[in-house]
Amino acid sequence: MTYNLHPIIVHFPIALLFFYSFIKILPVQRWFQKTSWKSIERFLLLIGTLGIFIAKASGETAEHITQPNHELVHMHEFFANTVTVFYVALVIIEFLPTVNFFLKKKKLIPVTVIQKLDSISLKIKNKWLVIILSILGLLALFITGLLGGVMTHGPTADPIAPFVLNILGL
Repeated sequence: MTYNLHPIIVHFPIALLFFYSFIKILPVQRWFQKTSWKSIERFLLLIGTLGIFIAKASGETAEHITQPNHELVHMHEFFANTVTVFYVALVIIEFLPTVNFFLKKKKLIPVTVIQKLDSISLKIKNKWLVIILSILGLLALFITGLLGGVMTHGPTADPIAPFVLNILGL
């Protein structure tokens, strides 16, 4: 017997990335100043983003063992891919300086490459870019989850679903 684990697996990256975006968008650091937010943010972002790939793999399996509405599945998959792009971009922004520092220290690549990575790192490490990507990622995460809920529970289980489905032309 084959089980559909996708609805179980997907909730972990959703929760982790939701809290990451929540911390980035709202002034949480000012509210709780004694907390080391950088470690928390990095953990939520990295584990949540890795979880996206596990959720996507389980989603591929779920598509093959259920009889879904293919138009709805493709829209759900599109938004899941959009979520992936936004959060992978945030991982790059967050971790590029650390990777670059490690490469400098270990002298694993030529100095010219390290200088180029430093330049890129400085250009993309922008607070507003991170906030905008977090908002867009959260919005895409919301729509992906809503479409998943429609596939699982039907279009009337969520009062917002008919409105979103209408906007998306589904």
